[in-house]
Amino acid sequence: MLQQLIAFANGEKISLLPPSPAGRRAASLFIYLAFARKRKKKERMVMAVVVFLLLFSFSVSSSATTSVIPPEDELLPRFAEAPQFRNGESCPPLSEAGGMCDPGLVHIAMTLDSHYLRGSMAAVLSLLKHASCPDSLFFHFVLAPSSTSARLLRRRVAESFPSLRFRLYLLRPDLHLSLRGLISSSVRAALDSPLNYARNHLADLLPPCVPRVIYLDSDVLAVDDVRRLWDTRLPARAVIAAPEYCRANFSRYFTPAFWSDPALGHRVFEGRRRPPCYFNTGVMVIDLRRWRAGDYRKRIESWMALQKEKRIYELGSLPPFLLVFAGEIEAVDHRWNQHGLGGDNVEGSCRPLHPGPVSLMHWSGKGKPWDRLDAGRPCPMDLLWAPYDLYVSPDSPSSSSPSPLNSW
Repeated sequence: MLQQLIAFANGEKISLLPPSPAGRRAASLFIYLAFARKRKKKERMVMAVVVFLLLFSFSVSSSATTSVIPPEDELLPRFAEAPQFRNGESCPPLSEAGGMCDPGLVHIAMTLDSHYLRGSMAAVLSLLKHASCPDSLFFHFVLAPSSTSARLLRRRVAESFPSLRFRLYLLRPDLHLSLRGLISSSVRAALDSPLNYARNHLADLLPPCVPRVIYLDSDVLAVDDVRRLWDTRLPARAVIAAPEYCRANFSRYFTPAFWSDPALGHRVFEGRRRPPCYFNTGVMVIDLRRWRAGDYRKRIESWMALQKEKRIYELGSLPPFLLVFAGEIEAVDHRWNQHGLGGDNVEGSCRPLHPGPVSLMHWSGKGKPWDRLDAGRPCPMDLLWAPYDLYVSPDSPSSSSPSPLNSW
């Protein structure tokens, strides 16, 4: 650039400048030099150097500007507005004064974070679409205190679901910190997030007027009316209802050190309602009043504390739940958690549905449908998830582009 300025100042021809902001600024300074050509050669050289320094300062200023943190609104992906789903005439009326305490509501709890937000939005859409009374669904979203601002997450949800009934809950910073102190490393980093343990704290976060809640992971897709799951009857001793898998090898969820310890092992599960079986914590109906009365959060955390002293399991939040609830839950039909569609926790390979009817699909495991779709390597089951994806790519001509479900 300096050589171009000196050459131009001496009357030589130069090539055209690029049509960039810096190029336009340079062009204006070249015009200034054009009027200075009548000066002596030494003066022209000095003026060329001064102009070069001015251009350099513009360049530094421009570079500094482009490195500024993007506006808050750009920190999260955008999503299209979902179709509207309303209650039919057969749905029981909801009182305006009741708010979230209305006894006719179905309460659903999920977590929200930047990576899984795309899954959460698809899950919400699927729940609304297949609900017999979609206006009766109330969503409770739990956020980590270090996550993107609650205001922006609220905006994203409200933009896609303008009439959705929901409330956001922040895990308190002190609670978040104490959870980090209890969490042990597991086979997959995503399992070590404190937000993955938010299900332990639902009874503390949700208001006392909410009697029960359906907890769902963000990587699920409903294809049935969730009220049928909500209406699950819980016998007197049961705190949780969930699909149970007694053919799974229950012993593999704990280490040999656990099973060989005379104070642990099979002794832990003595006196349970039934023999202990594996259940997946990504789909649960939880009686919050019984949970609070039994102080089950502390029971779970006592096992997490023991895990810090001696390695008794390898997975994340699942084993403490099994230690407290295996053999005590109310079993629900397997159709409500067709899990494992994300493959295992290492490879994330493709897996088919289990035989039998399906009400809810669950991409538990490493592979997530949105990641595999973006990579151009979707599994067959991911193609069932894709029509519920409200994500708007930055390359799209408009963020208001129609959802693929607008034809429903």
